[in-house]
Amino acid sequence: MPAPNATSRFSDRVENYVRYRPGYPAQVIQELQDQCGLAPSHVVADIASGTGIWTRMLLENGNPVFGVEPNTEMREAGERLLAAFPNFTSIAGTAEATTLADRSVDFVTAAQAAHWFDRVRARREFVRILKPGGWLVLLWNERLTESTKFLRDYEQLLLTYGTDYEDVRHERTTDAMKEFFDPAPFQERAFEMRQEFDCAGVEGRLLSSSYAPGPDDPQHAPMLRELRRIFDASAVGGRVAFEYKTRLYFGRLG
Repeated sequence: MPAPNATSRFSDRVENYVRYRPGYPAQVIQELQDQCGLAPSHVVADIASGTGIWTRMLLENGNPVFGVEPNTEMREAGERLLAAFPNFTSIAGTAEATTLADRSVDFVTAAQAAHWFDRVRARREFVRILKPGGWLVLLWNERLTESTKFLRDYEQLLLTYGTDYEDVRHERTTDAMKEFFDPAPFQERAFEMRQEFDCAGVEGRLLSSSYAPGPDDPQHAPMLRELRRIFDASAVGGRVAFEYKTRLYFGRLG
């Protein structure tokens, strides 16, 4: 079951989410073209589309996209940022109740979001809205935690200060994704991706996370002090890198 505050927990983090969250490698679109036959004519329901980071890549591929997003602040940010795309339709809905018509889309996608869904109800909804032979595509940027000193220190910071970080950390969400396909077969791919930030960017990246204590939390200021300490200890040329493994899962549900 999703956390009870899964819809609202990003409401006060939209600006940082837009500015500092990672995108996805271009190879993801290429892989979907090669393996799933993704074509510009295919209609996509992007579930929990948020501010439109992944949605934009689909739109730039030429696809008509329904961006289904339950959080008002995130949805309005996506509408603003994607206003130039006439093939984008914003939908106030959830993974479990998209409001879309039966057999109306060729692909259902969810990027950085499937771990918040009620898997049984969401899968049932995806099967309902997919056309026969339709595809489910799940993406996740898994932040590496051991590859550099900075990333090891950053992981420890999250374990120390994160409000519910241990409940939503990457290994849990990666395992959960696979359950959406069962019993249907699926394939998995992985791609490397990275971001580089100065000190202000690192702070924005941290504060975009739902488990980072907000300004009213007594842990907020100590957390930022520790962030500055670990940044100063690892920065080269005033910058540090976040490294990710982008995980892609795809299979037919329709």
